[in-house]
Amino acid sequence: MSMSPDDTAAQPSVSTCWKSYSLPRSALSAVFHVFTFFLLRREMGVIMQNRFLEKDKYSIDDLINIMVLLRSEDGCPWDREQTHRSIRKDFIEETYEVIEAIDKEDAALLKEELGDVLLQVVFHSRISEETGDFSISDVADGICKKLIIRHPHIFADIVAKNSEEVLYNWDEIKKREKGQTTTTETLKSVPMVLPALIRSTKVQKRAGKAGFDYTDIQMTLDALSGEIEELKAAITTGDKDACKDELGDVLFSAVNVARFLKVDAEESLTMSCDKFIKRFEKLEELATDRRVNIKESSLTELDQLWQEAKTL
Repeated sequence: MSMSPDDTAAQPSVSTCWKSYSLPRSALSAVFHVFTFFLLRREMGVIMQNRFLEKDKYSIDDLINIMVLLRSEDGCPWDREQTHRSIRKDFIEETYEVIEAIDKEDAALLKEELGDVLLQVVFHSRISEETGDFSISDVADGICKKLIIRHPHIFADIVAKNSEEVLYNWDEIKKREKGQTTTTETLKSVPMVLPALIRSTKVQKRAGKAGFDYTDIQMTLDALSGEIEELKAAITTGDKDACKDELGDVLFSAVNVARFLKVDAEESLTMSCDKFIKRFEKLEELATDRRVNIKESSLTELDQLWQEAKTL
């Protein structure tokens, strides 16, 4: 159906509709500003994205700004949902991957993994900045102040002739900062979330600085033997709680032996794990070549293969 010229003339213009609309001018202005705000925000987001895409080399400031963008309303849904606790394990995993890169002496891998750790620092800092607790600048400020205060032989008139004196000053300053007046307080300050071997070493070292320590390696070996005997006694009782307790004492005493040998207990156990895996690989290869079923073999047969694998 087509309109006649008269029908067309009867239709109100857009301007007439706006003039007849009863919405207050202040409300119209508010709607305009809201629309403009969202339009500008979208445009700014596009500008920021394009700016990042156009760069050939990035800086720490870029990383911080990228995280701001990812956590924004127009950013990534996953990044916005994260909390300190939800990415807690990620931080731990990234740290261990740095350690692995160091052990492999792989510079390229180390650079990559350090970047992942840096991302975690920026991520957590941004979360805290959004809640008004602290920012990445506050984090940098804090560590700079700590380094200056704990290096009085560089930034003040304290004399430190060697590394031992540097570490002694560091510990004393740290205790003053944290208000620690007893050795027990320093022992309790060792994080409980540390791997048990590392935590045991730190606790023993701090107790040793207070004078509570063995005088030679033989004393640590005797103590380890004593703990093993106590574990055997607990096993004969069938008391699982007692066994758990005594086994912990054995491990703690083994750490003491490592400390007197100046061997890192954590690294030593890691080496043993790696050694076991390599020897088991050889054992499995021998069993496959000889068509031996490991699950159906006797302990004597497996021990023979194991001893042979150790020589390969």
